[in-house]
Amino acid sequence: MRELVRPARLAPGARVAVVAPSGPVPEERLQAGLDVLRGWDLDPVVAPHVLDRHDNFDYLAGTDADRAADLQAAWCDPAVDAVLCARGGYGVQRMADLLDWEAMRAAGPKVFVGFSDITALHEAFATRLGLVTLHGPMAAGIDFIKNARAQEHLRATLFAPETVRVITSGGTPLVPGRAWGVTLGGCLALLAADLGTPHARPGARGGLLCLEDVGEETYRIDRYLTQLLRSGWLDGVGGVLLGSWAQCEPYERLRPLLADRLGGLGVPVVEDFGFGHCEGALTVPFGVPAELDADTGTLTLDRPALCSPA
Repeated sequence: MRELVRPARLAPGARVAVVAPSGPVPEERLQAGLDVLRGWDLDPVVAPHVLDRHDNFDYLAGTDADRAADLQAAWCDPAVDAVLCARGGYGVQRMADLLDWEAMRAAGPKVFVGFSDITALHEAFATRLGLVTLHGPMAAGIDFIKNARAQEHLRATLFAPETVRVITSGGTPLVPGRAWGVTLGGCLALLAADLGTPHARPGARGGLLCLEDVGEETYRIDRYLTQLLRSGWLDGVGGVLLGSWAQCEPYERLRPLLADRLGGLGVPVVEDFGFGHCEGALTVPFGVPAELDADTGTLTLDRPALCSPA
């Protein structure tokens, strides 16, 4: 698996665009998130349709065309240094094929942040743009607004990425050992749903795969993992990092399934790594070579997630 291009880190005064590629955004949470960004001496701008709600499908933040237009306009605006998603939910897969990927590639690299449903965009940015992205808290997310650890880890990654090259989770080994690879992953359900689409990578070979999910029954998690196994997508994966399983069954009931489906891969697997739908979620860059030590619960990046400005 190839290393991806790193965008430039942010500096005080940087302009960041907030977009809503998925679900509708509560205005009060958006305003609170913008206040946090302003407190970091950033200049946030809100895309035109962030507060929209689809007329027929109230789980979408406006029409597919409008959500795609917001993302593309923000990405192609030379004055914008970073694009932050407001929230997840559902909707990215409906609009991903409406984006002009050639135009977005021509616009050059910049920082992109999100998680959950945004997993589909992490995959597309990797395959279409060859770009490192950040799996981290979103601008209107409760964790981003209220949790100091989540805020500070994202802030350090954005402004001083060299200070967070070692991501220490406190996680424990489901399968012990060390592994090297390029980071990738996100929400398990979205990775399974992405198989066979125009933006899906052929597999996780040579990667350190990050997996998490929210609100899923155990049999569904079984189905997603089994689909990835049966398709060959997990062949050659270097190691696995398990994040949060919020609103799923108690972890002691889920753990045997994860061991059953992932233990046979013969690679290190670390659990409770602290990213995803959990309090104090860590920011994990995707597309960066790193070493996983499942025994110590650490991920050591070969180089900072973001580079110095040219």
